[in-house]
Amino acid sequence: MEKKTIDFTRDSIPRHLIMFSIPMFLGNLLQALYNTVDSIWVGRFLGPQALAAVSVGFPVIFALVALIMGAAMAMTTLVSQYYGAKRQDMVVKTIGNSLITLTVLGLIVSVIGVVYRGELLSLINTPPDIMEQASGYLGVFLSGLIGMFWYNGISAILRGLGDSRTPLKFLAYATVINIVLDPLLIFGLGPLPAMGVKGAALATVIAQGISSLLALRYLFQSSGLVTLNKEFWIIDWSLIGLIFKIGLPAGLQHTLVSLSSLAVGAMVNRFGSTVVAGFGAAARIEQFAFMPAMSISLAVSALVGQNLGAQKEERVKDSVKWSGILAIAINFVVSLAILFIPTLLLAPFTKDTGVLEAGALYLRYLGYAYIPFALMFTLGGVLRGAGDTVTAMLLTLISLWVIRVPLAAYLSVNPYLGVKGIWLAIVISIYTGLIINYLYYRTGRWKKFAVVKGPAFEQEISAEPATEN
Repeated sequence: MEKKTIDFTRDSIPRHLIMFSIPMFLGNLLQALYNTVDSIWVGRFLGPQALAAVSVGFPVIFALVALIMGAAMAMTTLVSQYYGAKRQDMVVKTIGNSLITLTVLGLIVSVIGVVYRGELLSLINTPPDIMEQASGYLGVFLSGLIGMFWYNGISAILRGLGDSRTPLKFLAYATVINIVLDPLLIFGLGPLPAMGVKGAALATVIAQGISSLLALRYLFQSSGLVTLNKEFWIIDWSLIGLIFKIGLPAGLQHTLVSLSSLAVGAMVNRFGSTVVAGFGAAARIEQFAFMPAMSISLAVSALVGQNLGAQKEERVKDSVKWSGILAIAINFVVSLAILFIPTLLLAPFTKDTGVLEAGALYLRYLGYAYIPFALMFTLGGVLRGAGDTVTAMLLTLISLWVIRVPLAAYLSVNPYLGVKGIWLAIVISIYTGLIINYLYYRTGRWKKFAVVKGPAFEQEISAEPATEN
């Protein structure tokens, strides 16, 4: 494990950011790839309605797994800060209690999702012509959430240790498995029946399950970090409480994001299955556009966490500066592609002209918001690395539920705007989110939320001017 973990408290910060972000970017690329493969098979060969059925389910899935995403962020924060402070005993205890928490949450969320998927789809105005297929897809997908929970949790733990390469390896296995299984389960072969959209879901569940088992095996047998003994599984309620203290606000933040996606999706659903399919295809492209921002955000969280734990404030500032420079440079190129060739990017998903036009319209609006989105995500990564997840949640609440959702509801009923009013509201909310995140970052208050900090560091922060960068 020592060779794969990285100490971010020394050496070049730009190099750390780039080298740590690359495996996560490739991991996000693979993750999006095997989700995108589902949509390509479904959209090209089963038709626009099947594509819409798969697309409409993703906001529901995101809403149900939001809590685990928050818990995973807490794991990265705690592990990175304990690792930076050289508290190996607490690193191991955090891993054990995290896995217990993940397992319980995964089982609960999976059962709730499968039982109430019909009600959830009705709640977001799912068009009747795709309801049956959407329900079938969700039922299969949600039954295998535990694999997703385990993989993401272990990946978060390894990121906190500075290891972003090992999770990439397991995700690569999952991607290959999913690509192979998709046509076999969607269309059937030999004894395998044709399952349609349910087959696409089952392929993803199997791939995620295998990936999570490989990750667990690595953690216990190959990492040299933990061993399966009685002490490892002892529950530390104070530590679990700390995971929830940090992770619950982050989870609620993701819940706010997912619920806003559901609310916006419900508005989009009113415009029919063609617009829904175009929106869904565009969302697949958007996964790739968001990847650089997500990767840099996760990297800066790990760097900020370790350097706060080591009480190196200057390196924290430099981490923020360099992450912003990288985010702007990369997303400038991404924005150009989205704005100038949206139809070409959407072509692999469908041959339907109406779907292509609807998706291209969405991308042409959102292309102007990817740079501010990347900067907003980077600043959010700083707050999460420090453990200031409550403020991050509140800022998200303002951006989405004070700006995006009400504005989208108002503009979408304007006869001159229609669905374009929704796209405009999303763009405005992203710019607003960047402004309020930056203003809070400038106060410096987020530094006080570090879990591991010494007296000298506390004095340094308390003496610091409120507006220092």
